[in-house]
Amino acid sequence: MRSMMVLLLSAGLGWNVPSMAEDLFVATPLTAERGFTAGIEGPAVDAAGNVYAANFGRQQAIGIVTPEGAAREFALLPGASVPNGMRFDREGALYVADYVGHNVFRIAPGTTTPQLYAHEPKMNQPNDLAITADGVLYASDPDWEHNTGRVWRIDRGGKVSLAADGMGTANGIEVSPDGRTLYVNESEQRNIWAFTIAADGSLSDKRLLRRFEDFGMDGMRVDVDGNLYVSRFGKGTVVKLAPDGTLLREIRLPGARPSNLCFGGPDGRTLYVTEVEHQRLLRFRVDRPGLEWRRIQGRR
Repeated sequence: MRSMMVLLLSAGLGWNVPSMAEDLFVATPLTAERGFTAGIEGPAVDAAGNVYAANFGRQQAIGIVTPEGAAREFALLPGASVPNGMRFDREGALYVADYVGHNVFRIAPGTTTPQLYAHEPKMNQPNDLAITADGVLYASDPDWEHNTGRVWRIDRGGKVSLAADGMGTANGIEVSPDGRTLYVNESEQRNIWAFTIAADGSLSDKRLLRRFEDFGMDGMRVDVDGNLYVSRFGKGTVVKLAPDGTLLREIRLPGARPSNLCFGGPDGRTLYVTEVEHQRLLRFRVDRPGLEWRRIQGRR
């Protein structure tokens, strides 16, 4: 009877309902060890379910990994540029943060050639990227030497403007499902901050969402309900936080240094994690789809 009820619910609600038989929040490797460099970062998932991650096989290279784990080189950044955070927009363009050249590159759908999208010499990096529903980017910009950081806004034309200053080591960054809140974490200070996003894209009302007493943080992503998944670098876990910062769950990983994460899979309920210790991609199933996955699939 229970299995019949699950089938009926699944038929009615589609990708929102997890199977009662599957194991949730159990992390396993997707790719072989040392397939990436210690700079493994990103990641981002396209509409077909392929995972893109930074520094595949060598620095500067972006790798593409099928849902089955087959990996190859996809693109190479020019000059001395090195990829870090990556995001897809709803049209299928891939945006890549270049932490060496103070750039953001754009790779158009159906191509593998990075084109310069934004450049700001006042940046230290940029490090990680967040994207709004209408394609505006926010970039975290840590200064590791001085334990400080900033956030930059990049509009649809590639124009860069300073959005927040006077922060600690700004790293993971994400936008809430309603587009009204920007989350930014500070790796060294172990804080997660929330900002209100105004209609013009400016940030205000900085407030503390969560502080951890130990270990660092790196990437962040939200699911469709606004729950925030955060990688705990050095602790070897990913935490799931409610929109108010309440700790809902902590997932143990086979590797101590998760750098970043994203949602994908056939229903948006597979979380992919880049892991530095073994230089590979991990994955685990979750209970709700990711926001970015839903948007890329054309669902609001």
